[in-house]
Amino acid sequence: MTQSQPLLEIAQLRASYGEVEVLHGIDLEVSQGEFVCIIGANTAGKSTLLRAISQAVPKSSGTLGFDGTDLMRLAAHEVPSLGIAHVPEGRQVFAEMTVEENLLLGAFTARHARDLPDRIADVLDLFPRLRERFGQLAGTLSGGEQQMVAVGRALMLRPKLLLLDEPSHGLAPKVVEEMHAAFTAIHASGTSILLVEQNVELALEVASRGYVLEAGRVTLKGTAAELRSNPAVIEAYLGV
Repeated sequence: MTQSQPLLEIAQLRASYGEVEVLHGIDLEVSQGEFVCIIGANTAGKSTLLRAISQAVPKSSGTLGFDGTDLMRLAAHEVPSLGIAHVPEGRQVFAEMTVEENLLLGAFTARHARDLPDRIADVLDLFPRLRERFGQLAGTLSGGEQQMVAVGRALMLRPKLLLLDEPSHGLAPKVVEEMHAAFTAIHASGTSILLVEQNVELALEVASRGYVLEAGRVTLKGTAAELRSNPAVIEAYLGV
């Protein structure tokens, strides 16, 4: 979907940890309703890019606009209330809390909303296995179930933009397929998605457009079909 004003607009974004600059002038856009993926090797800066959007990187500069708001002026705890939900790499569920409690934490900024039961119902419809585990401690779940909790927790915000960082990492192939089917359904509901994914083939199947990051810089961008047929992408990531 093309709009005159992107939902997320990034220009010349630089981000550093201490004296080490990881992102070197990133330009990227996500329009309302788009499903965009970011692919690249480990240490390319993909996770740092998502963390910069969430204002979780110590030092950053450039332009970071979201739905008319300058994210650079906000603290990390203020970002979710704008409608940005971030599912970090490694799931990071609260192990000593139940599935229900983890989900409710995702709606903390909307904790007084009257539709909280509806939000939970939507998550359980998307991930029926969580209905069976609803009262179970999250730390006792399988890796795939914990990933469902992490994504479900983010969806409790009813986000405009969902940031997904390596959601298939460490999961069995069948679970990976289930998760990507869920992302397709989330996108179909109207949520914009920015996906960082190590499984390049699957990423280019579910996303409509993508960027390739190398050493903190965008080296390629295009539609999923264009990237899938690009010789450099084929050689580096698809192994064909």
